Amino acid sequence: MKKEEKQTIFFKNRPYIIGHYSIVGPKEGKGNLGEYFSEVSDDDFFGQKTYEKAERVMLERALKGAVDSAGITYDDIKLFLSGDLLNQIISSSYAARTINIPYVGVFGACSTMAESLALGACLIDGGHFETVACATSSHFSTAERQFRFPLELGNQRPPTAQWTVTGSGADVISSKGNGPRIISATFGKVVDFGISDVNNMGAAMAPAACDTLLTLFRDTNTKPEDYDLILSGDLGKLGSEILIDLMEYHGVKLGLNYKDCGQIIFKRNQNVLMGGSGCGCSATVLNSIIMKKLISGDYKKIIFMATGALLSTLSCQQGDTVPGIAHAIVIEGEKNE
Repeated sequence: MKKEEKQTIFFKNRPYIIGHYSIVGPKEGKGNLGEYFSEVSDDDFFGQKTYEKAERVMLERALKGAVDSAGITYDDIKLFLSGDLLNQIISSSYAARTINIPYVGVFGACSTMAESLALGACLIDGGHFETVACATSSHFSTAERQFRFPLELGNQRPPTAQWTVTGSGADVISSKGNGPRIISATFGKVVDFGISDVNNMGAAMAPAACDTLLTLFRDTNTKPEDYDLILSGDLGKLGSEILIDLMEYHGVKLGLNYKDCGQIIFKRNQNVLMGGSGCGCSATVLNSIIMKKLISGDYKKIIFMATGALLSTLSCQQGDTVPGIAHAIVIEGEKNE
């Protein structure tokens, strides 16, 4: 592993993404990407009695699906990296107890998919593990009642709000095999522009996304046009517009190859206001249509940058502002020459 710059790591032994899986709820299944998800449930409860237990089962199924997709077994996985939004990342930790694999819980809020893939790639490139599983999840109903209001109140949602995706995505990455390859990782800084509205996550995360993206271009000596796709995690409509403006302020113009998972996943008529959000947003989009295009060769090189709002129920109650974070990885398509 060669560390060229302060925030970006270039991988000498580029890990392969040998397996992937995405599972979503019924609302997501009716969105723009329904045909691309590995599994669409017709039940938000996923056969469980509570939404919290439903999210756990969802993550377990995503992990099992990714392992099966890779054509291996749990015995071949040497480390499991995962995190989520629930208090003390219980979805990930409780899922990990069922598989008997060494486990490291990570928390990057909605940036967790990119964070876990970046960390997993570092461990593989360094020769410490051969095969690592990475996963995350979110559920609209668990996130809503943890961070905002009881569902039973039916509160009116402000125009800047986003809809937490009910979904889970998982990847298996390895030093051997076939598939798209992770060629670099840029770890972001915590950036806070003073946004304190918990219903305006896009504005809170956009400055961190700008900082990480500028750093990636600087460290890799590349430009936006060098990529087939620049994909942010869940900035939504407002956050994406802010990111575009911030990048242009710094002299970098994002073109038509820039997209946001939060804007892709739902249809406009689904009453999601600014679009999708949550750990499951970027995880399911990446592991559905994006992975398909990386494998087919439609995408030769992309930036996957997941964004997170590092708030908690405690910080909300104390009126704190919302710090943002963004981590990015560059993925090379399977058929890239």
